[in-house]
Amino acid sequence: MVVERLEYEGFRNLETGGIQPVPEVNILYGQNGQGKTNLLEAIWFFTGGRSFRGARDSDTVQFGREKAKLKIEFFAQERKQQAEITVEKRRSASLGGILLPSASRLAGHFCAIVFSPAHLTLIKDGPEGRRRFLDAAYCQLRPGYMRVLAEYQRILMQRNALLKNIRNGERAEALEIWDEKLAGAGARVFAARTAYIRKITPAVKEIYSGISGGKEIIDIEYSSSAGDLTVSPEEARQKLISLFKQSVGTDIETGFTTSGPHRDDLVVDIEGKAARLFASQGQQRSAVLALKLAEASVLREVTGEQPVALLDDVMSELDTARQDYVLNHIHGWQVFLTCCDPSPVMRMNGGKVFRVDKGRITDMTSERGA
Repeated sequence: MVVERLEYEGFRNLETGGIQPVPEVNILYGQNGQGKTNLLEAIWFFTGGRSFRGARDSDTVQFGREKAKLKIEFFAQERKQQAEITVEKRRSASLGGILLPSASRLAGHFCAIVFSPAHLTLIKDGPEGRRRFLDAAYCQLRPGYMRVLAEYQRILMQRNALLKNIRNGERAEALEIWDEKLAGAGARVFAARTAYIRKITPAVKEIYSGISGGKEIIDIEYSSSAGDLTVSPEEARQKLISLFKQSVGTDIETGFTTSGPHRDDLVVDIEGKAARLFASQGQQRSAVLALKLAEASVLREVTGEQPVALLDDVMSELDTARQDYVLNHIHGWQVFLTCCDPSPVMRMNGGKVFRVDKGRITDMTSERGA
């Protein structure tokens, strides 16, 4: 998968224009706040996902403009393709000139993985970000999983609303029906996440070992109220029904569902200790990188397409050996890599270099070779 051209208008602080990247490494350098990450975000939107920075769609429209427009030409599935996105209050998208029902339907057509400093919260913070990582990664493999997640969230909201009504005096007979529905949807979410973890674990271990020079071992496991990776979807469904019945008193008291896939976690250990609590900044960054690079490896294995890698400030707090591993591991990928100082990655042969200054992107490749 290769981006051949990207055009942007009214997006964040980017000055209207476009770039023609190379299929190898594309370095975007400049001081902080100039727009480097904005370009990665523009590319990411074509995966069908929301902003990896947690922004609302409308936040990406340039101040004073009514809308933003993005256009991409890319090569995938052995043919050239084109997609466009318009951002107003929400995003709309077209693929090959055909309007899609929603921008999320771009999922599976254009694939990318993204690493940004914000992703360090994947290790540092609570389980919500790790669940989001699992779900977003699996959606790129199986775009239909988005509907499974949406169905689970819809039923969860309805059960929570009923719990609040019961607390306020409504009869509880209908709760059993929603328990059955939520357990069924929850079992499908559980099955997807555990399937993905089984798939990604060997790659995570191998890549982290490479990043650490074989000096450290990483382990990941799924912590779920429905069971471990050996549990079947039907067993998970039965377990969830049982849990909902057991916790009904607490659920009514609190007004929300206290167990289920929306409370699960991806546990990351380094050298047998919880990475969230005991790992150094460099180890946490390495763990996130291993998860992200493994995500790309699984995408390539399943879809036959190497996803585009969007690496935002990836070299910070990595020693030279870890930097070299990352640079060598992404050989043969199309990469967009941001940095303030391009010198650590200039030792790579080939590629393009772009300077980003106040939203203006300038191709500096010819000067690099001078």
